[in-house]
Amino acid sequence: MTTAMELQLEHMPHSCALQMQAVYNTLKKAEKRAADYLIGHAKGVNRLSIQEFASEAGCSEATVVRLSKKLGYEGFPELKRDFAAFENSSDIHEYGSILDNDSPLEVMHKVFEASAQGLMDTLNMLDPEAYSRALQSLIHAKKILFCGLGDAGAVAMEAHLRFLRIGVSSLHAADPDTQLIYATQLEPNDVVVAISHSGRSRQILDVVKVAKDRGATVILITNFPVSPLSKKSDLILQTAVFSKNMTGEIMSKRITALCIIESLYINFMLNAGSIFAETLKVANETIAINKI
Repeated sequence: MTTAMELQLEHMPHSCALQMQAVYNTLKKAEKRAADYLIGHAKGVNRLSIQEFASEAGCSEATVVRLSKKLGYEGFPELKRDFAAFENSSDIHEYGSILDNDSPLEVMHKVFEASAQGLMDTLNMLDPEAYSRALQSLIHAKKILFCGLGDAGAVAMEAHLRFLRIGVSSLHAADPDTQLIYATQLEPNDVVVAISHSGRSRQILDVVKVAKDRGATVILITNFPVSPLSKKSDLILQTAVFSKNMTGEIMSKRITALCIIESLYINFMLNAGSIFAETLKVANETIAINKI
């Protein structure tokens, strides 16, 4: 998706724009033509019939329906209603790119605003059923393997330390080979929590494949619900972060993943009651010796 197209997303309903970014690169050729037309003509799409839209976009009506469903709608009529409501409202969302001539304070504000927006978008986009099932899988797991690479690996390590601290059999390694070794030791009812913004990390995909062969449940935290990793995962917890940035990397994509992890950890503790409370107390008292 080009920068010009990303700017045009601002004229679309917010949830649709987020989903468009998430699935755009996975669309088939005809679907991408329909998506390009939708992005470029967002302000008038609610006044078109499905036949007119298909004709203008150069695709079939069936393609328009498929695209609508991939964007989270039941069909084209629901898409039109959402676009009509957005056009008639004053709700305009903007995603501030960091520019070369921005002042330090402008950069600071944009970084904070992107993180806050990403958190709220993720909260609104998370599938409640998938989240509940993910929590139950963690509660009943004998072992939990957290895996990710690069800065996603830092999120995985933080999650591992959280659960290790309360006495859960938690596994994590920065080394891909060690992650694979851990995956070979998993059993049915064990859980893998894979963290990958793009869902295209080859090394994490290898870990997930091995874990699936062993009968483990795979929970994926990702920004892109249609990806190689998504196809191999049992449960998808989708983050919602626009990645437009001069560096190509933004911290908000990790903050959203961390918040998902933190909420699962707290819910895990609440469900367990006092089972892990004593373990956590002992751990906190023990590591207190390292503080002055």
